[in-house]
Parts: sequence; C-alpha cells; structure tokens
Amino acid sequence: MPETPTGPGRPQEGGRVRPVVALVFATVLFLALIIGGVGILSLYRDEEPISAPGFGILPGALGVIVSAGAFAAVIWAVLRRPHPSFWGALWTAAASFLAYLAAIVMFGAASSDDPLLAVAVAGRLVTQGFAIVVAASALVCGWGAIALVRSHGGRPRWPWEDENDV
Repeated sequence: MPETPTGPGRPQEGGRVRPVVALVFATVLFLALIIGGVGILSLYRDEEPISAPGFGILPGALGVIVSAGAFAAVIWAVLRRPHPSFWGALWTAAASFLAYLAAIVMFGAASSDDPLLAVAVAGRLVTQGFAIVVAASALVCGWGAIALVRSHGGRPRWPWEDENDV
C-alpha cells in the first residue's frame, strides 16, 4: 500500500485539521461574518451602525480589528489543548464581544473627546443588535474551529483521488 505524502500542508489520511489551519480559517470567516452581518443588519434597519456626530468611522473599524485579535487569541488558547471543549466557543464569543465594545469606547472617546458619547454609542450598538452580530459571529466561528480540530475525517477527497479504487 503506497504511503500518503505528509508535510506542512498535508495531514495524514484520517487525521485532524491542524489547530493553526483552523485558527486561520475561523478568523477570516469571523471577519467576513462581522462585515456581512453588520451590513445586512444596517440595510434591514435602514440606519448606520454608528451615527453619532463627530464620532467617525475609525472607532468602528478599530473595534472590529481589536475584536478579531481577541477572537484569534482566545480560540488559539482553546485549540492548542489536546481535546478542545466546545465551551471554548462561548468564551471566545464573550471575549470578542467585550473587546469590540471596549475598543469602541476607548477609540471613540479618543476621537470625539467625549467619553460619555463613546459609552452611549457602545450601548446603542448593543441595543440595536450590531454588537450582537459580533458575538454571534464569534460563537459560530469558534464552534466551527473547534469542530475542525476535534473531527478525524481528514480533508475531503474526490472519488478519482483514491488510488485503491482503480
């Protein structure tokens, strides 16, 4: 029986997805879901996520970046364990949600010179559902990353790739 080549990008047959690969896929998907989800919610509600005068777009963008950093850090800590628990997805969602709001408050207070306005904007993001999109995206992507690492199915294969079926 011929051996399956292994290397940095090829897991052994029946092996699991490497944690670093799951981390990259989940983080990219997390960013895509935030952008898409906030955009769709904004269209549905017919309002901007942040519409405070003098606040600008920078605090929102930096909030997404900080939230993605928190997502990647927490999910990486979960994925490095030998048998990661799905409860890690919940912790990842909480950390991403709180990092997003904290970044909005910090960068918003710095850009508008009004800390109360920044807190009000963060509160509005929660009550209007925009921050909930961040938490839901982190929960879904965190759960998916853990599932990728825990499963033992290996990569998908087309029927013609199996050399033993000839």
